This record gives sequence, C-alpha cells and structure tokens, in this order.
Amino acid sequence: MSGIYVHIPFCKSKCIYCDFYSIAVSSLIDDYCNALKKEIASRSNQLTDKQIQTIYFGGGTPSMLAIPCIESILAEIYRNYNIADNAEITLEANPENLNTDYLSALKRIGINRLSIGIQSFDDATLKFLKRRHTAKDAIESVLAAQKYGFDNISIDLIYGITGIDNRMWEKQLDTAFSLPISHLSCYCLGIEDNTLLHRYTDEGKYIPTDDESCLQQFLAFDSKVRENGYEHYEISNASKPDMRSRHNSSYWNRTEYLGFGPGAHSYYNGIRAWNIANVKEYVKGISEGNTCLTTETLSETDIFEETIMLGLRTSEGINLREIEQRFGNEKLTEIRAAISNLQPDLYMFDGNRFSLTPKGMFVSDSIIVEFIE
Repeated sequence: MSGIYVHIPFCKSKCIYCDFYSIAVSSLIDDYCNALKKEIASRSNQLTDKQIQTIYFGGGTPSMLAIPCIESILAEIYRNYNIADNAEITLEANPENLNTDYLSALKRIGINRLSIGIQSFDDATLKFLKRRHTAKDAIESVLAAQKYGFDNISIDLIYGITGIDNRMWEKQLDTAFSLPISHLSCYCLGIEDNTLLHRYTDEGKYIPTDDESCLQQFLAFDSKVRENGYEHYEISNASKPDMRSRHNSSYWNRTEYLGFGPGAHSYYNGIRAWNIANVKEYVKGISEGNTCLTTETLSETDIFEETIMLGLRTSEGINLREIEQRFGNEKLTEIRAAISNLQPDLYMFDGNRFSLTPKGMFVSDSIIVEFIE
C-alpha cells in the first residue's frame, strides 16, 4: 500500500497555534495549481511499481480551492499513477467552506472522505483561536456532509486550552459523538515557535494550561472514545471499527508515500525527501523545470528510531520478535532494558508485544527518547 499527499498551503487567515507551512495569499493559487500538476507529472517515475491506495489533500485549507482546480489535480494524479479502485481520497476542509454546492461537487469528483477542522464547539474559544466559523457552523457542516453522501467524516478538536475545564471538554466530546462522524482527532494545544500563540505567551496574554489538566482531558478523550464504541488507535486519533484513516496509518506503518507541494515530505526506496517550504520559490523552481526536493538516505539507526517512534504512537505498539529479526539481538536487549525502567502504569507488555497505556501515550515523547537513546 502506498499513498500520495498533496499540500495546499493557502488559508484565509492564520490560526494562532498553527506552525504548518501556509500563507494567507490567495492570488497565488492558480499559478500554484499549475506548478503542482507539473511536479506530479515530473515525478511519475517514482513508485511506478506500487498501487496508490490513499490520496490526501492537506494544508493549509484545501477547501479554499475551486472544484475545477481539485478535479484537475486529481486527474493529473490518476494520469501518472496506478490508483486503486477503492482508494481513500481525503480532503481537509473548514466548516465555512462546506456549502451544499461545494459538498455535492466534491462527491461528484471522487472525494470520499472529509477531515473537517472544527477545533472547538465553543464560540469564545473559536474566536480566540482565530477560526472563521461558529459552533453552529461546525455542527451544520457535518450534518450537511452526511446529507450529501459522505459516510466517512473525520473532525478535529483541540484540548488543553486555558479556560476550558474538564467538564466543558467532556461536553464538547459528547457533542462530537452525537454527530455522524466515523473518526475523531484530538490534539493538545501546543505553543510552537513563530506562532501568534507563542507571542501571546511571551507577552503574558496567555497562560498555558497545566500538565495535569491536559492529562485529565486526554484521559477523558480516551474514555469517551471507548464508551462510544470507537477505538483509540493512535495517540491523537480514534475511529469506528474499520474506519481508521488509511492514509495517516501508512505514515505510522512506514509505508511509502509521495508528497507534492511546498513543505511536503515523501518516503520511498529508503529515502526521505521534502520540498522547499516557500510557495513563490516552489512555483518558480517547478516552472523552470528544476526539482525543489531535498533528499536524505536513511541509515539503519534512522530506520530503527523511526520504527520505535512511530510504533509507540499506535495502540499496536512494537513487536519485539520483529525488532530482533530486523535489527538484531543487541537492539532487543536495549529495548528490554528500557522497558524495565518504566513505571508499570505507563505500558502493557505480554513478553513480545509492547504498547503504551493511555497515560503512557500522553508522555510518549519522553518514553520514546529513553528507547532510542
């Protein structure tokens, strides 16, 4: 199984927490789409022996694109790659973009999964985050998507926001599970460099939520997931049975994929590659027939560290027999030693399969560091 990621780096405005590469300059969209299609065609010699099972339009805000633009990008992908008949084709969207005409057209051109960036069902929080929709808009967008035939709908929420206590957070989770969604992603609000939230924090305009409150809200997410018959299959992601994000799962399984657009990453033939994260330079380079990719061949150490890091993000965890077969007895011994140093409430281990409990998932970064060092 292989995948294709298409980065759409445009937004109407920048959310205060976002550090993904995006710009609020819509005048460049037409030139960008033309360059994007050229890049797709120019890399058609990659993954030629693989069938593409997933296509993912991420951003930025892909739902800013007009339907003809999305349709032409998809056509270029189908023209140059072997796409499976049952491919999962996801488009990230904001609630304010999902009017009836747009939803109907998305369905018509082959989009079969929506990932809707709701982030909160609290209007004051949405205003603080500089989102452009209301809670009412968010709910109506999900119901409209269902009405127009989308039966694979994911939504995003953010927890750990100062001013949203545990009771309010649980109410938001209840609202989410009352909607016709198949997938829920919940992320802890992070204060990333070069974001407006980082500036607010430095200036004392925002006081971050304490770690204990964030942990309790994460555990509430895990609990509500299970109560509603979903599976918490990755740190930030839960789904109905058999409705996991096939595309994102391929990242955690180290499956090969190609990324198109500025800042997009790829992994194929043991190589990591990434495009320059600048729209103007990307468009100029592609238009002149130049590659905008930087590549890196992964070492055995890189592969081992990725296997541990990505595996421990998932509910399946890591298989020690497979680790020994792939990396040798020395690495297996190191992992067993690392396990013996962990608190018992952070992990589950049956002698072969090692995975993290919900509490362990919350502090997974520190555990992963212990394992790969």
